[in-house]
Amino acid sequence: MSDKKSEFLQDYPLTLKQGVLWGDMDAFQHVNNTVYFRFFEDARIAYFEKTGVMAHMDKTNIGPILAETQCQFRAPVAYPDNIIIGTRLKELPNKGDKRFIMEYAVFSEQHNTIAAKGTGSIVYYDYKNGKSCEVPENLITAFKQLQNHHKH
Repeated sequence: MSDKKSEFLQDYPLTLKQGVLWGDMDAFQHVNNTVYFRFFEDARIAYFEKTGVMAHMDKTNIGPILAETQCQFRAPVAYPDNIIIGTRLKELPNKGDKRFIMEYAVFSEQHNTIAAKGTGSIVYYDYKNGKSCEVPENLITAFKQLQNHHKH
């Protein structure tokens, strides 16, 4: 495994590996910019599933909502390639916080480099009452466990 790839895997507590699809490309012969937001979503949902966010939302109707997202494109990716999508929390939320920032990166195995980086601002939302709310403490604990477990 390349040093860049192993460094990437160490930097992100949750990673997904997937192949680039022919249909992900656009007329400019590289992955279309909108597809990166789907990659970020794939990693975000996997992170939420692993930390119990989705199960908590099913039970309580309280869960995350994406408030803002952005992406910096660093290298063109094209079919055929395998990518690794990584995600982590920029900072762990504290008791009483209503939002947190997720960071994402897409590593191209063909180019052996990070092809894109991005962030997503996540607001915790009470879907029943239609307003933002505090991030549940049990989920903050789960986030800490995933992030801290990964560092050791």
